Amino acid sequence: MTNTDTNTNVSTDSKANTIAKGGPFSPSHSDAELVNQPIGYWSSAAGKAVVHHIRTMLAENGLTQPQWWVLNQLAGHEAGRDRKEVVEVLRGYLEFGEGPLHHDIDALIGRGLLTQETQDGPLRITEAGTALRQRVAALQQRTREEIHEGIDDADYVRALKVLQRMIYNVDGHAWHH
Repeated sequence: MTNTDTNTNVSTDSKANTIAKGGPFSPSHSDAELVNQPIGYWSSAAGKAVVHHIRTMLAENGLTQPQWWVLNQLAGHEAGRDRKEVVEVLRGYLEFGEGPLHHDIDALIGRGLLTQETQDGPLRITEAGTALRQRVAALQQRTREEIHEGIDDADYVRALKVLQRMIYNVDGHAWHH
């Protein structure tokens, strides 16, 4: 059975209520049906799909997502940055505490992508780290374009405002720099 939503002029198959790439985009349900869909499910599904896509690209380039974040925190800081400062900025993104960030920083040092001359000294990105960061930044831009395909900036901003309002409505907390 095919339902056609006259508001969006999009057909949806009620038996196939999953969204999969393979043809042109079509929402899983009509607008009338979507209004009753659970935001928790769809926001979680979107988050998982997008993060998986990003992490796959990073892994193909030898980085974890936290390692990518660390490289970005050090880019443009010729004098380096204090490890505690970098961890403080990034730990809010992690569900499992700051310990793994220290491991990722140490792994980047071990690979010659960062330096830290003394235990309390500043972290600095190396030439190799800068080169990798620049290469992956270009790929990250392409990945962002893939994720945003068919979504104009106004719709994107509106979606974020709606999600932020929902977080606010339930006394939740979220932050991103």
